[in-house]
Amino acid sequence: MTPERLAIEMGLDIPDFDRIGYYGADYGTMKPYHRVGNLLFLSGHVAQVGTEITHKGRLGADLTTEQGYDAARRTGLNVLGGIRQAVGSLDRVRGIVRTLNFVVCAPDYEEVHKVSSGLSDLFVEVFGRERGLGGRATIGVMALAGGVCFETWATVEVED
Repeated sequence: MTPERLAIEMGLDIPDFDRIGYYGADYGTMKPYHRVGNLLFLSGHVAQVGTEITHKGRLGADLTTEQGYDAARRTGLNVLGGIRQAVGSLDRVRGIVRTLNFVVCAPDYEEVHKVSSGLSDLFVEVFGRERGLGGRATIGVMALAGGVCFETWATVEVED
């Protein structure tokens, strides 16, 4: 089954950034993506629906690991929307190369890796393990724009 077909059957709420616009411009001067050959570099994506941030606060203080996981999964849906905006279809993805993830957390919070799994697990569900599981790094930080608790940068290999 193709990733596009699977996303439809799963009922995923993937935004159409061609229609609504990429929300990243609300955070400063940037473009949503840049492509070099078969590599697609996506600008930051967060847990946001339209103009509403869905998960605000710090992991380990205001939010549980489970809520952080949900925020990372919501962020993943926005990444899928970013891929569609850049190349037209999820079916053109050869593989997730890597993600760099930022988790806003209390100083003693040590489960940042569990939060990022919300993103990684979604990609594996949509693209399968071979294409959907890329390299990953997760960093705990003190703050992100707008009070979001999770942000990712993604690099994706796509077809010509």
